[in-house]
Amino acid sequence: MTRYERLMRRLRSGAQIVIDGGTGTEAERRGVPVLENAWSGGGALSHPDIVREIHEDYIGHGAEIIISNTFSTARHTLGDSEVEHQFEQYNRRGVELACEARRAQQKPEVLVAGGISYWSFINKYPSLNILVHDIAEQAAIMADAGADLLMLEMMVDIDRMLVTLEAAQTSGLPVWVGFSCEPDTNGNMCLLNGEPLEDALASIGDKNVDVVNIMHTDIRYIDACLDITDEHWPGVVGVYAHSGKFVKPNWVFEGTISPAGYAAYCDRWLQRDVQIIGGCCGIRPDHIAMLSELV
Repeated sequence: MTRYERLMRRLRSGAQIVIDGGTGTEAERRGVPVLENAWSGGGALSHPDIVREIHEDYIGHGAEIIISNTFSTARHTLGDSEVEHQFEQYNRRGVELACEARRAQQKPEVLVAGGISYWSFINKYPSLNILVHDIAEQAAIMADAGADLLMLEMMVDIDRMLVTLEAAQTSGLPVWVGFSCEPDTNGNMCLLNGEPLEDALASIGDKNVDVVNIMHTDIRYIDACLDITDEHWPGVVGVYAHSGKFVKPNWVFEGTISPAGYAAYCDRWLQRDVQIIGGCCGIRPDHIAMLSELV
């Protein structure tokens, strides 16, 4: 039985687990320079020791899944930063560093998730035909580098999400889907492009997805998202919210929530049967340490 199969057996039996916090923002906080138009994606090659250390810190604080620092290493994103020629190196090394951290911490049951997103920092997206090819290649690299599963992050529109999901699944790895949400002018909870969250959930109902995460979503909106997942998603639900804001080209940490404050929110979400809990941008290892005390 694989690590992933053992984890899913636990989750289907009702277990609750902790995952990591923000890796890109933590890399930035520790001094890793950002790539223009590709944010923290350069850390795997420019400062691998820091990226590995961040993964180790999250594992040491109880995270059972760590996500590679590859949120912004899609081919088109790296192209916007004029480093597309290093597409394979960034994605392969990003996953390898997470695997190395697992070995260093002597935690063989920790899962490494390859983080994949189609997000563009300059709102420049490839066609769906190009996207499906590029994501399939990215997913294959991550599978070959040792990822246990793939984590789709910041899925903000249904069409691109479905193409990304289809392409990622060609790797043979399990794929989880992470939606980023905010309310529309009527207060309905939607993906960032305005499509209703319930429509997004319905679109993947028959796509062999084990887990849906509400991620990179403001803490204030999580409960409303969970109201919708309660009604429209029969599978496992995870939450990893963010704190702070992005003011290009950097994450602004001023005013981010305290570890105790974030733990109080997470405790409430866990009481609502959320089974996977962690953090996104602005959430640090000390936040994850407090979550581990809850679970």
